[in-house]
Amino acid sequence: MPTVTFEGERIECSEGAELRETLLEVGLSPHNGASNYANCGGRAICGTCAVEVDGPTSEMTERERKRLSKWPHELDSGLRLACQTRVEGDLTVRKHGGFWGQNVDESR
Repeated sequence: MPTVTFEGERIECSEGAELRETLLEVGLSPHNGASNYANCGGRAICGTCAVEVDGPTSEMTERERKRLSKWPHELDSGLRLACQTRVEGDLTVRKHGGFWGQNVDESR
């Protein structure tokens, strides 16, 4: 069973679980500030659940690629959308600063 490490917490989940749901189920959020309330609910439209992920995950979906190609994101930033990312093994996840989590050079 894979383990997701986020904000000092270790969460066990099933392989193939959606990262966003895995975090939300234990009371953690892949969103910053007001985006906790103002987000698309996991449809890859808003981009506010962008996180840095280290470990085995699913391939990037076309919806994810499209959203991360638009402002304020950059496709080559290395970020993933938690709502489109499936856990395929142990992961370390980090949320960066900014409404969309786009400020890779700063943490929350």
